[in-house]
Amino acid sequence: MSRFSAVPRLSPARTSFALTESRVRFRHATAVLCGVLLSPLALADEHAGHSAAGSEELSPTVITALAPSSPLTVVTNPKDPRQPVPASDGGDYLKTIPGFALVRNGGTNGDPVLRGMFGSRLNILTNGSVMLGACPGRMDAPTSYISPETYDKLTVIKGPQTVLYGPGASAGTILFDREPERFGELGTRVNASVLAGSNGRFDKVVDAAAGGSLGYVRVIGNTAHSDDYRDGNNDTVASRYDKWNGDVALGWTPDADTLLELTAGRGDGEARYAGRGMDGSQFLRESLGLRFEKSNISDVLEKLEAQVYYNYADHVMDNYTLRTPSGTGMMAGPMASNVDRRTLGARIKATWRWADIQLVTGLDAQTDEHRQRAAMGIDAYKDVPRNKDADFHNYGVFSELTWYAADRDRLITGARVDRASAKDYRQRIGSGMMSRPNPTADDTRADTLPSGFVRYEHDLADTPATLYAGLGHAQRFPDYWELFSPKSGPAGSLNAFDSIKPEKTTQLDFGVNYKSADLDAWASGYIGQVRDYILFDYTGMASRAENIDARIMGGELGAAYRITENWKADATLAYAWGKNSSDGTALPQMPPLDARFGLTYSEDDWSAGALWRVVAAQNRIDQNKGNVVGKDYDKSSGFGVFSLNGAYRINRHWKVSTGVDNLFGKAYAEHLNLAGNAGFGYPANDPQAIKEPGRTLWTKVDMSF
Repeated sequence: MSRFSAVPRLSPARTSFALTESRVRFRHATAVLCGVLLSPLALADEHAGHSAAGSEELSPTVITALAPSSPLTVVTNPKDPRQPVPASDGGDYLKTIPGFALVRNGGTNGDPVLRGMFGSRLNILTNGSVMLGACPGRMDAPTSYISPETYDKLTVIKGPQTVLYGPGASAGTILFDREPERFGELGTRVNASVLAGSNGRFDKVVDAAAGGSLGYVRVIGNTAHSDDYRDGNNDTVASRYDKWNGDVALGWTPDADTLLELTAGRGDGEARYAGRGMDGSQFLRESLGLRFEKSNISDVLEKLEAQVYYNYADHVMDNYTLRTPSGTGMMAGPMASNVDRRTLGARIKATWRWADIQLVTGLDAQTDEHRQRAAMGIDAYKDVPRNKDADFHNYGVFSELTWYAADRDRLITGARVDRASAKDYRQRIGSGMMSRPNPTADDTRADTLPSGFVRYEHDLADTPATLYAGLGHAQRFPDYWELFSPKSGPAGSLNAFDSIKPEKTTQLDFGVNYKSADLDAWASGYIGQVRDYILFDYTGMASRAENIDARIMGGELGAAYRITENWKADATLAYAWGKNSSDGTALPQMPPLDARFGLTYSEDDWSAGALWRVVAAQNRIDQNKGNVVGKDYDKSSGFGVFSLNGAYRINRHWKVSTGVDNLFGKAYAEHLNLAGNAGFGYPANDPQAIKEPGRTLWTKVDMSF
């Protein structure tokens, strides 16, 4: 890699940041050191905490591994500190769960990958709503608008093994949820945290609620900041970011079985990327939602849920706010692109219960429109009208049934049918001298897409274990990035909008979960066939989308064993394999074998632990093939990273956790990665992966009242 040891010169609007960078780093490094050295002194306050009703007791551990809560389902509290350093966004958090990887951008806003599957193959919901990014290259992936610590629960369902949460979801479903507040009497609660770390990392979160038996108000706010980090070679990687979010929820609870909640939120941020020709100077988010829940309606109708939501993303990309234009080539002068996306959705769901059967039925609808504008010159885009280029509609009906066939046997099955459509509003394709009339201007395409699954679960009689096997089929309508981002479609087609077919995944999932007093172990495997898999080809001068057939398989396994009362060991392993069966080549953008080994010592209110992550080399690639964000441009080497962590619970309200990630300052890069951009000193004609942060110190203080 071509190295550079100084931060590139910033635009005049950012010179104050450049001048104070060393002082900011020193201040946050001092905060880290103080947190580590002074936390034992807080013993004096061990019995001074207030007894706030309803406050949760903070766990004195740092999470390094997660076991499934039930077959194919992982449930966790995203507020818990974990290693590596607590996440800056939703994708950063997901990569700590076995089976997940991330298409790396640098410091933040990577794109999550589950079992080698990317994009809208993952159905990502926040509080039951869909938040879609607007960038044609997914600079603002849906998870970039998610601050994990502001949510109460994260649920991951692997494979096409549910139909309740919208269309697609061939790889999995991801749910970030905030639970409704319940106050038996007038009261308040406050959760807050502060994180300081290397490279100027400084995050703050406040989550407070007040209410009584008839309702509540909840206010959540967070900010996150990081400077450019240094990799294991001590080279600076362009990766600084600033983010903030603010959300409020008003709930009415006239009785224990009724909830009406109104939510509103707004956020923004900026981030610069070592792997892109532009940075994100705006990530504006606006959200509104209304949900109604009624439980225990009758002996048969257990629960009724209804929801409407509105999400808006207004994203600006430019090459002058967080960097200086190159002065040469296509990006010589200042330029900017502004894209936005408005999403409206609704859902109604009913849960029915009989003696041995639970049935969930419902319908959902979603519509979104995408607009864009661009201009040369600093902020010149603001004077250009927005042009609508696409809109999408989806209407679905679903039903999911669980049959408790016996004390130890369950059969879960579900089906849904979606009617999906898209309209192409582009009058011309391309820009400048390459602009040409769009042959599909004002055309609409639509498909009716069935999906379903069936899964059998059996609890063993003499062993605390559950065996399961499930067969799922999901048909997925091509998303905005697959229909509008490619410069062309398959040979002989008018364009990608005209020719790209819906993707059809059939997958068998199987595994075992074991849980006893001292051992928690699990193994899950899958094997699947994907018809009309949507693949991007970057072999020529421009991107091309095509449909192929693919075979996929892999799995995850893990165990956590309590060696003694104080010592606990855990290990996880994840592997994904894919083949382009149309061409006989490897399926691109597949993460390599990834193993994690943890060892923790805990006693009363404190713990200390170590995490060793070992990743194999990836030699199975298909050069210049991939997805809308990334492509295979080279094989990757394996690596091992060793980290340490510790935590101390001062009392039931206060906790300090700290860690050193990449203790030995290893210089390494993830396989799923963007090539470094020439504007930041990387070689233009020799793609080089962006290296990960070197030794990173962090300290996090949690408070709960």
